[in-house]
Amino acid sequence: MAGGYELLKPATVQQRPSPRQSGYRLASVVVIFALALFLFFRLDPSFLTDELGVPSPPVHDEADNLGQCPPSTAPVAYPPAPINPWTSLTVKEIAQIQKWLNAPEQGLNLTLGDIARPSDNHVYIIEAHYPQKSDVLHYLSSPSISSLPPKFARVVIHHGAALEPVVTNYLVGPLPIGPQTTLSHFTDIYHIDTIPYNARAFDARDWSAPEIYSKMAAPLADALQELFGGTAAGLPNDTLVTGGSGPFSFDGSFRRMWLGWRRNAPGPYLHPLNLYQYIDMSGTDPSQWKQLKIVYNHQVFDTTESFMEALHNGTLKRTSSTQEDLDLSWSTRKRIGQQRDLDHLPGPRSVAFAGLRFRVDRQLQYVSWMGWGLYLGFDRDMGLSLWDIRFHDGRIIYELRPQDALAQYAGNDPFQATTAWLDRYFGMGYAVRDMLPGYDCPYGAVYLPATTFGLSGIVSRDRAICIFEHDSERPLTRHLGYDKDEFGAVKGYQLVIRSIATLGNYDYQFDYIFHLDGTIEVRVSASGYLQAGYWDPDQRHYGSRVWETTMGSLHDHVINYKVDLDVAGPANSLLKTTTSQEVVTQPWFDEDWGNEVIQQTITREYITNEDDALLKYPDNFQGGYSFVNQGETNKWGTVRGYAIHPGYSPIHGTVVGSKRLLKNANWARYNLAVSRRKDTEPSSSSVWNMNLPGAPPVDFHKFFDGENITQEDLVAWINIGMHHLPQSEDAPNTRTNTATASFFLTPLNYFDHDVSIESTNAILLQTPEKPGDPFAYEDYGVQPMHCIPQPPSPFEYAPVQIFDHAGEAVEFTSIEDMRRSSELYHRIKFQA
Repeated sequence: MAGGYELLKPATVQQRPSPRQSGYRLASVVVIFALALFLFFRLDPSFLTDELGVPSPPVHDEADNLGQCPPSTAPVAYPPAPINPWTSLTVKEIAQIQKWLNAPEQGLNLTLGDIARPSDNHVYIIEAHYPQKSDVLHYLSSPSISSLPPKFARVVIHHGAALEPVVTNYLVGPLPIGPQTTLSHFTDIYHIDTIPYNARAFDARDWSAPEIYSKMAAPLADALQELFGGTAAGLPNDTLVTGGSGPFSFDGSFRRMWLGWRRNAPGPYLHPLNLYQYIDMSGTDPSQWKQLKIVYNHQVFDTTESFMEALHNGTLKRTSSTQEDLDLSWSTRKRIGQQRDLDHLPGPRSVAFAGLRFRVDRQLQYVSWMGWGLYLGFDRDMGLSLWDIRFHDGRIIYELRPQDALAQYAGNDPFQATTAWLDRYFGMGYAVRDMLPGYDCPYGAVYLPATTFGLSGIVSRDRAICIFEHDSERPLTRHLGYDKDEFGAVKGYQLVIRSIATLGNYDYQFDYIFHLDGTIEVRVSASGYLQAGYWDPDQRHYGSRVWETTMGSLHDHVINYKVDLDVAGPANSLLKTTTSQEVVTQPWFDEDWGNEVIQQTITREYITNEDDALLKYPDNFQGGYSFVNQGETNKWGTVRGYAIHPGYSPIHGTVVGSKRLLKNANWARYNLAVSRRKDTEPSSSSVWNMNLPGAPPVDFHKFFDGENITQEDLVAWINIGMHHLPQSEDAPNTRTNTATASFFLTPLNYFDHDVSIESTNAILLQTPEKPGDPFAYEDYGVQPMHCIPQPPSPFEYAPVQIFDHAGEAVEFTSIEDMRRSSELYHRIKFQA
C-alpha cells in the first residue's frame, strides 16, 4: 500500500509478432479478397440471386458474423451504503407532507398554491433537508438503519394572511409522517430573523389578478397600437408582452420592478420596444399596486396621463422603428441559408460497442465509473448536486454543488441598467426540463429523473440528468520514444454527468466531467436568448447592435460553487503556491554568458486565517491554491493534496459597490474563497438574497470571522463565468463553445504517480530490432469491438409531468400556463 491505495504490480509485456510475419500476410490477403468480393457484389447484386429479384440464402462464414451491440443499459451499481442520504423527496412523500401541513391541527390556515393569492398563506417549497455532515459520515462509516440520520423536509410558507406578512422557513420531520413528526422554525442558517414578504420568491400568479391588467396595460392600449402597431389586451392573440427586471427590493420595505415592453414573437427577449414602466407591487393587495413612472425613448413621465397627453399633442419624441409588416422570423431557430456540403448526412455518433462501462443505481441515484463513485442530489434552488465523491475508495469531495448564478447588465435604459439577477431566486432546479436525446446528450446516454415542488404542483421529469461516457478524442497521456516501454498512449475517456436549466431566456448547461487520473472538471455553458436592449447610438458604450433596433447588452455571468474537499480526510490546510523571478549566481555558470542566470522560483506558504482566504488568482496565473493534508504524505514525503486549477474563463464580478448587489453577492468579488466548514453555513446564497441586497439572509462576508483554517474541515467557494460582450453571432442564440467556463480539481501529490497508467485502454509499443520493421505492440487484450449498433429510439419529447398537491397526475390547462411556469418574470403576458 502507498498513500492509501494499492500500486499496480508490474506486468510483463507480451509482444505480438510483426505484421510482416506469415500469419499477417495471410490475413492481409484474406481481407483484400473479401473486400474485392464485397465491392463486386455491391456493384451487381444480381449475382446473389438464383432468379431475377429472388435472393439466394445468405452465405456467411460464422467467424464473420456481426451480432447486435449490447443495449445502452447501465450495469448494476454497488453503492457503499444502501440509502442515499441526499435523495430528493418522492411525489408521494411531498403529497403526504402537504396533506399533513393542511390539517387543521397544524393551525397554518393554508390555501393550495395553485389557487392562492398574495394575501393567502400557502406553501412555496417542500424538499428534502440535507442532514449534517457528521451524521452522514457516521452512517457511511458503518451503514445500517440504526445509524441512518433521521429524514427531514425543508418547508417554506408564504404567510400572506398574517397581520404582518412574512416568509418563514420550517423543518418537518422526522419522516415519514407519523405521530413523532413536528413542525419547527428553521433559522440557524440565516443572518436575519425573518424574510420580509416584499422580498418573497417568484410567483407567476402576481400577473393573474385583473387589477394588474387594468392598471398597467389597459391605460396604454392606444399608445401601444399607435407606437408599435400592437396589442396587449390579455387575449391569446396579443402581439405585445413585457418582461421584468430585478431585484425588486433593497431591504424588504418595498417590492418594485421595471417592466420592459417587447413584441410577442419567438424569442421575445430580442424584440425590446424602448418603453418601460416602473411599478409598485408592495404588500398583499393587488388593488393597491400602482405604476410609478413611464420611460419612453429616454423621456420620463410621472403618470400615464402625461405620457398619453404627449403622445396626442405631438410633443412625444418617437423612435424611428417601423410598426407594421415586421419580419420577426430572424429570432426563430428555424434553419436558414444554403445547406452545407454533405450536411444532408447524419453526423458521427458514439456507440458503446462493448456495452456501457459505467454503473448506475437509478433508485439510489448512485453512479460509478473507473474507480469513481458518487451519489446525486437534486433540489429546487440549484438543481443537480454531487455527494460523497470517491476515487480509489477514498473520499475526495463530500459535497460539490452550485450555489447561485449572477447576471448583471449594463445599458442606457432603465431596464438593462437596473438588472442584477441572482437566478437561485427563480429555482435552477425547478427550471430543469427534460433533455433532448441525441442533441443535449448523445444517443446511448442514461437518463435519471428529478422531482421538485412548485406552485403549479409537483413537477417530475424523466430526463432531468444524463450520464454518458465519451472519448475525448485525444490521449490522456502519450509519448513517442525508443527505449523499452516508453512509447505508448492512454485513451482519454471521460464520464459526463449533465443537467440543463432554462431560466426564461438563458439555458445553463451544468457538466461534471470525470477523468481517469483523478481529475474532476466542473463546467457551465450558456445558450439561449440574450436579454437584449433597444439599440440607439447612445447605447454604443453598453453593447453591440445585433439587429435593426436590437442591442446585445454587456453583462457578467458569475456562477458560484461550493466544494467541500476532504483530501485524505476532512482535516485540510490551504496551500498557496506562487512563482516569481530570481537572479542566481553560481560558480559553474559559463563565463561566455556571464555569471548570472535569471529564472523562476517557487514559493509555498500556508494561509492560516480565513480572513486572508478571500482570493484572486495570481497575475499571469503564476501559481495557485490547493487543499492539502499536512498529516498525510505520499511515498516521496510530499503532503497529499488536490489543486484548484482555473479552466475556461476564470473570472469574478466586475462591478463592486452597486446598491443592487451591495451585500447579497459578495462571493462574486473573488475567484475563490476558503472558509471553515460549518453546518450553519451550508450555502453562499439563498432564494431571497436577490431581493434583499441591503440585508441578505445569507451575507457571505459573515462566514469570514478570523477563524483558523489549518488542518480543519474546509470549504472552497469557487467562481467561474463570462464577461459577455455580445456580438451579432449571439443571434438568435448564444453558442456554448464560447460562452463556457470551468475549473478543475486535480491530484497534487495525492498519489505516488499518475494513476491513469492503470488503464488497459492503452497501447505500449516496442522499437523493432531492425530499422524498417514495424513496431511490436501490447494492447492488454482490449481491442476495438465491432457489432451492429442498436437503432436510436425515435425522437420524442413531451412536457414535464405535473402532479397536484395530493399527488394525482394533472395537466397544464393551456400552453400559456406551461410557458408561464417556465419563462418566469422574463416574459409576462397580461391577463384581462
